Amino acid sequence: MENLRKSMYELIVETSTNLPHDVRRAIQKAKEKENEGTRAALSLATITDNIEMADTNVSPICQDTGMLTFEVKVPVNVNQVEMKKDIYEAVRLATKDGKLRPNSVDSLTGENSGDNIGPGTPIIHFEQWEKDYIDIRLIMKGGGCENKNIQYSLPAEIEGLGRAGRDLDGIRKCILHSVYQAQGQGCSAGFLGVGIGGDRISSYQLAKEQLFRDVDDLNGNERLAELEEYIMEKANTLGIGTMGFGGEATLLGCKIGSSNRLPASFFVSVAYNCWAFRRLGVHLNAETGAIQSWLYKDGEKVTFQPEEAPESQEDKNEAKEVVLEAPVTEEQIRELKVGDVVIINGMLHTGRDAIHHHLMENEAPIDLDGQIIYHCGPVMLKDEAGNWSVKAAGPTTSIREEPYQGDIMKKFGIRAVIGKGGMGPKTLQALEEHGGVYLNAIGGAAQYYADCIKSVEGVDLMEFGIPEAMWHLKVEGFAAIVTMDAHGNSLHKDVDKTSLERLSQYKEKVFV
Repeated sequence: MENLRKSMYELIVETSTNLPHDVRRAIQKAKEKENEGTRAALSLATITDNIEMADTNVSPICQDTGMLTFEVKVPVNVNQVEMKKDIYEAVRLATKDGKLRPNSVDSLTGENSGDNIGPGTPIIHFEQWEKDYIDIRLIMKGGGCENKNIQYSLPAEIEGLGRAGRDLDGIRKCILHSVYQAQGQGCSAGFLGVGIGGDRISSYQLAKEQLFRDVDDLNGNERLAELEEYIMEKANTLGIGTMGFGGEATLLGCKIGSSNRLPASFFVSVAYNCWAFRRLGVHLNAETGAIQSWLYKDGEKVTFQPEEAPESQEDKNEAKEVVLEAPVTEEQIRELKVGDVVIINGMLHTGRDAIHHHLMENEAPIDLDGQIIYHCGPVMLKDEAGNWSVKAAGPTTSIREEPYQGDIMKKFGIRAVIGKGGMGPKTLQALEEHGGVYLNAIGGAAQYYADCIKSVEGVDLMEFGIPEAMWHLKVEGFAAIVTMDAHGNSLHKDVDKTSLERLSQYKEKVFV
């Protein structure tokens, strides 16, 4: 199949840079639902701007291009070994061209393969069928939302909802709780794929398979269709909202499938996906590998028009806009409070999992006193002259750094941290004691923030790989919201408390 490699490259690039039509329509509905002038509405405006920027620039929507999973159906006589080789080469080329971030890391050594190829990556599932063409579907599921997947074993005691039995109502409680526990850490508003039954492995696989369903389709099982509708209604009353800032739009889609199980086991598995729902597919000529048609591009393609964001009603009376440029003083930080908008000019320094682990036992490669750390693993390209450019640079989920963050801020004098989804009580206490602040950027908005980066001033600790290295970035007009301040206040803690109270309203049995 002389055209297969080219077709796979096109599928990868299109999936990384251009959201499918059904996802765009779901996001548009969320925008219409959200109250104008709220933090959630402003976040959705940033998200839709980012979607159009990625489409125009043919660059990754989100810097975390995720785990690539290919679902491939082939006629009986197709050589699957050769197909796999062509898919691998397409992945390598897309990574080299900056359409994918190198995400394949050795679990024992931490070494990044650099080309997204390694044991278990990418994931390719083959299935034979009797049709005369090839059906290939690709989903790119980022680590932030992957970490919010959850599996329940029934019967169980569910936080906020009480006992969940081995019945449809117990399943209902599991799914509602899965939305609550994700909060803003999975880049809400999000989508759910749910698998009922099977064993621990097949249940999760069934859940992920549901994400390949169209957002607008109707479940063929009448009881599951009713449950999907119920979850969509009730989940959007929890008040979690976009990025966990509070709001009306928390869930954009819910698809549920079921399979038989062993008498002793009853699993409910939930695959959570962020708003950057990158999932496309193609039908290929089985002889040439050429693309015959695209999937998930039916119906209207919503094009989001740039809009001038109105002043947030939530912030109008109390909050303010503050410009910061490092080195930042403790006095400047203690003047900030939850809800303030911070505009950063000057230097930011990226730091993710490997950097935080390294800094606990080693000195920093630069003086971090008064500096700002950005939880970000960017997509980077080097030109022929050896100069680096940023292709995508949104925030990563911050809660992973909870064991380290407070200690590192105190050790090195760091005054501000930027990420998404918020952090926990240990960091909140450290912010109050040390005089620090947590700034929430918009998850997935990788093109929006890349546009704020004016130059790459250098890089350290490159041995950890491109996503985990410490990049020194000069920025202009980089905006984020204070969600944890130096006075012990946390928007994330408040939203968690409120949403748990609302979740508890749904304890009573609904489905018999």
